[in-house]
Amino acid sequence: MVSVEVKQVTTVKSKVTIKGTKDGLVFFMDDTCSFDDLLTDLREKIEFSHQQILSGPLIRVSVKLGKRYCTPEQQEALTQIIRQKGNLVIHTIESDVITREEAFAERLKSHFSVQVRTVRSGQVLECDGDIMLLGDVNPGGTIRCTGNIYVLGHLRGYAHAGISGNTEVIIAAAVMNPTQLRIAHIVSKPGEEWAKNAEGTEFAYLENETMLVAKMNYLSRIRPELGEKEA
Repeated sequence: MVSVEVKQVTTVKSKVTIKGTKDGLVFFMDDTCSFDDLLTDLREKIEFSHQQILSGPLIRVSVKLGKRYCTPEQQEALTQIIRQKGNLVIHTIESDVITREEAFAERLKSHFSVQVRTVRSGQVLECDGDIMLLGDVNPGGTIRCTGNIYVLGHLRGYAHAGISGNTEVIIAAAVMNPTQLRIAHIVSKPGEEWAKNAEGTEFAYLENETMLVAKMNYLSRIRPELGEKEA
């Protein structure tokens, strides 16, 4: 009887894959391993392989991090290893993961509209998300949105915030003298309730299904979440 020894071959996944393109080299970084293992594999690739590619004329390098987020310090560690070869020039470092700040900026970009105009009688200004109007809303004019309304001017017409039913939104104006305000399904009382010649920016909000108006300096107490929105 012949005894056959079977050896198990373990395949180790490469943590750094280098591919050539018409624009240079692309370094694909494994996003599941530890960062230290990634650095180790990158050093080996730079020092012991692709010698024909990693020498000669200048080559642009794009680094693809996948779903790995790298701090500026970690990105610097990667670039220092790649720059050991004097002909490699870092062109881009890209990640599919964005920072909290970037996400918040994108949210503002897509959900915050800034308008510079006057909404005249018979005109309707409407948008999704929050809206900031740098101008006036004249009597007979209407401003409506699903989020908050900020009017950096005179609000003399109609304003409806939270048109999709959000009761946590506000309506703020530098001069608050509207024909009517509405937040979600709650409508304000007639115009005579608004103080004449009020000084300072005011905002309207809902509390127990009742619309109230306060000076802007109370906003952080009444709606602190407005400054803490997450993307």
